[in-house]
Amino acid sequence: MNFLAFSWDVLPFVLIVLIIAFTVHEFAHAYAAYKFGDPTAQLLGRVTLNPARHVDFLGMILILIAGFGWARPVPVTRENFSKPRLMGIVVSAVGPLSNLLIAFVGAMVFQALNMNGVFDNADTSRVTEGLLIFFTYLIQMNLLLFLFNLIPLPPLDGYRIIEDIAPLRIRRKLQQIEPYSIFIFLLIVFIPPLRENTIGRMYVWIGDIAQLFLGWGASIFG
Repeated sequence: MNFLAFSWDVLPFVLIVLIIAFTVHEFAHAYAAYKFGDPTAQLLGRVTLNPARHVDFLGMILILIAGFGWARPVPVTRENFSKPRLMGIVVSAVGPLSNLLIAFVGAMVFQALNMNGVFDNADTSRVTEGLLIFFTYLIQMNLLLFLFNLIPLPPLDGYRIIEDIAPLRIRRKLQQIEPYSIFIFLLIVFIPPLRENTIGRMYVWIGDIAQLFLGWGASIFG
């Protein structure tokens, strides 16, 4: 009996990928904020690639069970920025972009190995099979985090970006829906038509971007 969202065979690889993805994502937020003059994350020890500082145990467990969860958010004090809105946009954007970068690098490394025949014996070698599973999840899950975090719902990065771009009167209206964001998210997840036209489309985009990256890798290393 398996009550998890992933099979036991791939679970170790999923855990490793999630730790990498969450750590780099939150580090990117913390590092950018620190460089822009906000010491909040640095004072809390978040400007580090130590996973223990970024991974949220409950959020990780929920991902393994339900397929979605969270890392420990990086606190940012925008008032410390010389240009709060512009720098706030950058700080919010670098998190998802870091996941896009991991997926891109993963695709390049995968194709470099693939074009040199490393995966030719994936059916008979457990090590090679493990590498194949690892790179598959590394690319797909980081693309999922990239797209998911751009959804304009609080507290996701996409919402913070929209909030910093929008004029004051729009920001005030957006702030009125913040208390209801979790309910909106649950509606999207559990109502099939909404899920198919949001998260469902996201998985199509993941496949398209992955194929694009792998195609670039094949042209470079082929």
